[in-house]
Amino acid sequence: MVIKQISVSLENVPGAFSNISEILGREGVNIRAISVADTSDMSTVRFVVDDPEKAMNMLKGNGYQPRETDVIAVETPDHPGGVNAVLKPLKNAGINVHYLYPHLGRINNNAIVILGVDKTEEAQKVLEQNWVHTLGKEVYTI
Repeated sequence: MVIKQISVSLENVPGAFSNISEILGREGVNIRAISVADTSDMSTVRFVVDDPEKAMNMLKGNGYQPRETDVIAVETPDHPGGVNAVLKPLKNAGINVHYLYPHLGRINNNAIVILGVDKTEEAQKVLEQNWVHTLGKEVYTI
């Protein structure tokens, strides 16, 4: 299912993401998935939370400039090569996966991944047609 991802650019200094975690935690917002891409000076932190609207408001109110993006949360088999159940249908449909990172929970003993793709709605349809289980609100209750 298509869900909201929050991205924040942070300086590469000790405690930069700890501050965000503290702000969100203090207000009861739970981080469910996270990815960090860094350079020597800056990092881009992408994360999925259980209350994206509240998280965006909290971050903006504390001087951050968060960005919200649509991504897909997908259940994938947890065995060697299992992620190909998600990737192959997208490849066959000509959909580019820009990034992929794990969700911190599990469903039915399967892993959950977050996908950033070039054609989000089309990717959602392709995955549904190929019997791949995409996830929505239930992702947040694990």
